[in-house]
Amino acid sequence: MDEVKVVVAHSERATLRVGDVFLKVDADQTRIDVEVEVMALAPVPTPKVLWRKPPVLAIAALPGTTLGRLGGPSTGSPAAWAAAGAAIRKLHDAPLPPRQGQAGRSIAALTAELDQECEWLVTNGVLPADLVTRNRQVAEAALRPWTPAFTHGDLQIAHVFVDGDEVTGIIDWSEAGQGDALYDLATFTLGHEEHLDDVFAGYGTDIDLDVIHGWWSLRSLLIVRWLIEHGFDAFAPGCEVDVLRSRM
Repeated sequence: MDEVKVVVAHSERATLRVGDVFLKVDADQTRIDVEVEVMALAPVPTPKVLWRKPPVLAIAALPGTTLGRLGGPSTGSPAAWAAAGAAIRKLHDAPLPPRQGQAGRSIAALTAELDQECEWLVTNGVLPADLVTRNRQVAEAALRPWTPAFTHGDLQIAHVFVDGDEVTGIIDWSEAGQGDALYDLATFTLGHEEHLDDVFAGYGTDIDLDVIHGWWSLRSLLIVRWLIEHGFDAFAPGCEVDVLRSRM
């Protein structure tokens, strides 16, 4: 019998691996609906859906390995990172999906959430006030008008698989939909600034670095509380708090 491996688990959802099959269990069926719908539309390699029986979605494993993870060493050649950039550009250029995604939240909604999280971080002594204030200023660059694109919405490097210099697939599409393309690029390069040039070379257009830096700060500020409350360590080396410190 194949070993059951817990890939990720918290109070909202869990992903298990059994042999070459991933089982995703999600309390919110809307996220599973989005994942199945958007994978069918995405013009990039995605996992094959094997079966679905709420609250479980079964998908096939992808060949290759990921480009790394936040807080860990990055892997893959510069060509592999460039190939990922090209795949992301292909996604962003595709016809828009019907839904708004995680990367499509309004400026007003993001500003309100950001102010609330910054206050919580300082009031509860989680982070120094000067660190929060500086990153709140950097985050302002991301709060600007943008043209909607087909976005993944949670494009961590752990969600992109490569085999050699070829992208074999992108997983975890539950946050996908219309959104800001630079949100995806910032999420993908978060904590791995050394690969920005490779990704941008593959992406193929000029990128506003101030906006990328803004999304790094904004995303990190917004997620620290959630990580703490769900048993993850935002203070681990190379993770979100280190990203915030790098902007000082």
